[in-house]
Amino acid sequence: LKLRTDMQYELRELQQRLGITFVFVTHDQEEALAMSDWIFVMNDGEIVQSGTPVDIYDEPINHFVATFIGESNILPGTMIEDYLVEFNGKRFEAVDGGMKPNEPVEVVIRPEDLRITLPEEGKLQVKVDTQLFRGVHYEIIAYDELGNEWMIHSTRKAIVGEEIGLDFESEDIHIMRLNETEEEFDARIEEYVEIEEQEAGLINAIEEERDEENKL
Repeated sequence: LKLRTDMQYELRELQQRLGITFVFVTHDQEEALAMSDWIFVMNDGEIVQSGTPVDIYDEPINHFVATFIGESNILPGTMIEDYLVEFNGKRFEAVDGGMKPNEPVEVVIRPEDLRITLPEEGKLQVKVDTQLFRGVHYEIIAYDELGNEWMIHSTRKAIVGEEIGLDFESEDIHIMRLNETEEEFDARIEEYVEIEEQEAGLINAIEEERDEENKL
């Protein structure tokens, strides 16, 4: 393992020193994230998503990418409206938009984005089933009252059988449309960004107009 890690550093240093493009093919997800400036995720011989390591990890386009790159908690949900998603029978604020009202989606929350709290303080309540020590963190498997499995990465040790709360921020919720292609994903994001910029420009114009009126 150490030899493989050392090789990653050496290849990265060599590529930067020579200033040429490397095509690096790997089935190791962590290696792909560590080595790449740009990643192409392929399935059945087709590119399903491309982007920077951060983009691929934080905004997976579909179920395959979300499970292939890193660990994920994936649940069925409904996009009620922009910035509002429903899953596990509850509604949560989100940062995604540009979808149809009440559109079925998949919700992704990474294990490291879940924080353990007291049951009454959490957005969700789960019961701890198993726990493994991974060195830098504990890997905890828990189940909610609906039977959904949750993986949590935490530096806090849990007790098997205890009920805990799970907390997360709206930025930790990633929304995936069902069967969306990369072209559709890019077009939706581009259109949504344009709308956001237009709305921001309108708000700024109104505020500037009010400032001018206050000066009179």
